[in-house]
Amino acid sequence: LTGRCLASLSDAGSSVEEMEFNWDEYLEDTGATAAPHGSFKHVDTSLQNGFAPGMKLEVAVKSDQNTYWVATIITTCGQLLLLRYDGYGEDRKADFWCDIMTADLHPIGWCEQNKKILKVPEGIRDKIPDQEEFLQRVLKGACSAPANLLEGLHRGKNPLDLIAPGSRLELQNVRDSLEAWIVNVVENVGGRLKLRYEGLEDSDRFDQWIFYLDPFLHQVGWAAQHGYSLQPPLAIRSLKSEADWQEILKKVKEEEEESSVPTDLFKDKPVIGVHSFSEGMKLEAVDPMAPFVISPATVLKVYNEKYFMIGIDDLRPERTTSQSYICHVNSAGIFPVQWSLKNGLHLSSPPGYPGQDFDWADYLKQCGAEAAPQSCFPLLTSDHGFKENMKLEAVNPVDPEEVCIATVTKLKDSYLWLQLEGSKKPVPDCIVSVESMNIFPVGWCETNGYQLRPPHKAIVNKQKKIAVVQPEKQILSSRTVHDGLKNQELNSSDSVVINGKYCFGKIYFNHRCFSGPYLNKGRIAELPQSVGPGNCVLVLKEVLTLLINAAYKPSRVLRELQLDEEAAWHGHGETLKAKYKGKSYRATVEVVRTADRVADFCRKTCIKLECCPNLFGPQMVLDKCSENCSVLTKTKYTHYYGKRKNKRIGRPPGGHSNLEVAMKKPNKRRKRRKHFFVHKKKRSSTSVDNTPAGSPQGSGGEEEDDQDESELSHSLAQDRDKRKRKLRTFSFSDDENKPPSPKDIKMEVAEKLQLDSNPLEWSVADVVRFLKSTDCAPLARIFLDQEIDGQALLLLTLPTVQECMDLKLGPAIKLCHHIERVKLAFYQQFAN
Repeated sequence: LTGRCLASLSDAGSSVEEMEFNWDEYLEDTGATAAPHGSFKHVDTSLQNGFAPGMKLEVAVKSDQNTYWVATIITTCGQLLLLRYDGYGEDRKADFWCDIMTADLHPIGWCEQNKKILKVPEGIRDKIPDQEEFLQRVLKGACSAPANLLEGLHRGKNPLDLIAPGSRLELQNVRDSLEAWIVNVVENVGGRLKLRYEGLEDSDRFDQWIFYLDPFLHQVGWAAQHGYSLQPPLAIRSLKSEADWQEILKKVKEEEEESSVPTDLFKDKPVIGVHSFSEGMKLEAVDPMAPFVISPATVLKVYNEKYFMIGIDDLRPERTTSQSYICHVNSAGIFPVQWSLKNGLHLSSPPGYPGQDFDWADYLKQCGAEAAPQSCFPLLTSDHGFKENMKLEAVNPVDPEEVCIATVTKLKDSYLWLQLEGSKKPVPDCIVSVESMNIFPVGWCETNGYQLRPPHKAIVNKQKKIAVVQPEKQILSSRTVHDGLKNQELNSSDSVVINGKYCFGKIYFNHRCFSGPYLNKGRIAELPQSVGPGNCVLVLKEVLTLLINAAYKPSRVLRELQLDEEAAWHGHGETLKAKYKGKSYRATVEVVRTADRVADFCRKTCIKLECCPNLFGPQMVLDKCSENCSVLTKTKYTHYYGKRKNKRIGRPPGGHSNLEVAMKKPNKRRKRRKHFFVHKKKRSSTSVDNTPAGSPQGSGGEEEDDQDESELSHSLAQDRDKRKRKLRTFSFSDDENKPPSPKDIKMEVAEKLQLDSNPLEWSVADVVRFLKSTDCAPLARIFLDQEIDGQALLLLTLPTVQECMDLKLGPAIKLCHHIERVKLAFYQQFAN
């Protein structure tokens, strides 16, 4: 490099970094689909809130808060329970919703223990002449709602969160013999537990990752209850003396109550059945610690009716021990003799086997053994939802710390062959059961805050920009230093004249300020405290890029920021990009070039995005914003700083004429013209809007091309005549749940809904209109795309919404709450 280095325009750090992995982009680039969420039963179980329909509890009677009555759970939705007082029978009219966190709910027996009054509610008093006899009858064999989830510190918590670091469990030894030892929970990632043997607090050498529903994991006390010995595994037994291990056991028993995990957590564990294997039987098996090949194996030992030991055959004379592990009748990776041959799969010959081709008949005769009969093995199923080339997330069996992107390369009955991407060391295709607890749906790692191993191609060289000034011309050339050796000059747009006024200090993000309707408050909070110092253009370009990526709909923010063709050009044009729903957009945005104009530019940009003028700028807001923006809400943004816009469905406020529309009408030729805003690529499959359900209605409408408006108008026109005959409007039980007006401060969800028309008769347009009156308005687009009418709406459940609409748990629960309100209103008004 020639010239004198004045300043670094970016904090370089390491020369190599991992780019952020995005599943949507990856699926689009590879043309693959994600495995359906419903295929991962263990993940579905982990998301349950611990309450189930049919459970009973004692609830304060609304008309008399000093009395209680028994109620039954009808359905659950997050921390909300739909309850019905016992005595109403099949009558749904008196069903009511309760929030676990705020309602007066207790387990069965609480009133008796606390000397509270159980009294029949007034509405059913005439139906229950003998209260005591009625309670004895309905409570006989009844299942009470878990006490630990209704009271105390655990109230309203997901049961899975009760397995906290420091909790103790017992883990069976799957390698040596039928023994168990205490383990400590080091980490809980969505039910996947990192466990450390008790007594090895300072060493992670023997740590294991196991899903909490694993059949070999139990609550403390299991071994003693079932007659198994509590011994440290052979692998660690020599690390301490017998006296030390006994002292550790004594300590565990003293602290058992403090570190225990509720027994209810294990109620959904698979039940281990009775097996019919005998010692010496031959079979085919996959070693769970190296699940890459299928090999001949032998039943080495039968412990009892539930457990037996399998060893992978090894005929080498110098081999004194075999790879062995404990199994039960439902263990994955065990097959009858000839299973590989029947399915066209390769069976690996035992090490030391003479000859090239393995033959089971000769081998059995040579060993003098019998094959385990077909009746010993569970029936395999192909009804699981997985297909070849589907993507998912899977644990690397060689390094269980790693969760990798996985591709289904082969399917046979209940087994998948998975190719792992991004692992530190390449591994062959893994063989796993469709019921394995080491496979997870797309997005599981992101949801649970765990690092997913990205594909190797996602690792790139980070660019380090250095400002170089030629002494004679005082020109700033922005260059890329690659590997410390090669220097490649950037585009001409990156070269700008420099002296003191073209450099700038820092732009601060003031996270406490009002974020407006376009920007996601949660994503804003994750932005860095500041950007800079450096060249004005480059600093502002980085700031605007961060803001675009922090939007509910990045393409909408880019559209708001883009340079208007007809406006006077006072600054410097920069091309910025945005990605949304699998599509890429770019537009030219004007930024200022001199330091004296930065403050005004930031303020005007904030107002353009309808957020607080101090959300970002050269001044740091330390405590209270001078604009008093904390009193603003997102439904009041149209009145902020005198900004008024006429909003239309599917069209952002202030849309510019130079926007390129992606939609093309058939059989019509359109004159081509030059546009700034360019749609880069289009997803091949139908895209689903994953905008958070709580985002404001004014934060972006629907697609960028007014498609929603035309489609909704068409849908409304189809049933116009029908609506003339029967007016369909929605009446709400209170003012809080009306569609928001500009004067509303916020919109709250009312518990009870009053309808003027039967939901069974609603058209798609009626359903869309209802959703747009709720805080789930951004999801109305999905219902329009999938043509969900009233009958379909009433059939939707939480699992269906998650799987078919590809929503995350939070937005799905919020949506289902509104669906349940419609169902409740339907039952009360129209289901007689």
